[in-house]
Amino acid sequence: MNRITDALNTIHDNIPGTEAGIVLETAAGQGTAPGYSFGQIACIINGVKESSRLAFCLDTCHAFVAGYDIKTKAGYHNLFKKIDDTIGMQNLRILHLNDSKKEMNSRIDRHEDIGKGMIGRKVFELIMRDESLENITKA
Repeated sequence: MNRITDALNTIHDNIPGTEAGIVLETAAGQGTAPGYSFGQIACIINGVKESSRLAFCLDTCHAFVAGYDIKTKAGYHNLFKKIDDTIGMQNLRILHLNDSKKEMNSRIDRHEDIGKGMIGRKVFELIMRDESLENITKA
């Protein structure tokens, strides 16, 4: 985690101002890749001197295979509460919407068309109808 924050601080030091915006996306947790837990993302954000130049992107497939249960309405609300408690909803700028070919907590990054995978359609309907996510880019 220190290497990541050091690298981001170096980038910001070498590109002053707000010209460089960096988006941190949740990882699936394959191998030793960091960034699959919201705590790890928060650690990176908190370790960067100019953290206002960072944003957070939630990839629904990555979060699901990393172990975040989003298949139910309760799980959906719990997910965004965890984001707010750790990373802060103000840092969430992008939702990368993907279903998953693999099971929850498998840590295998295999995207599927929305509604055709292990997550199912319900969470995507909740996201699209959630007024609190209205101004967040969805891709």
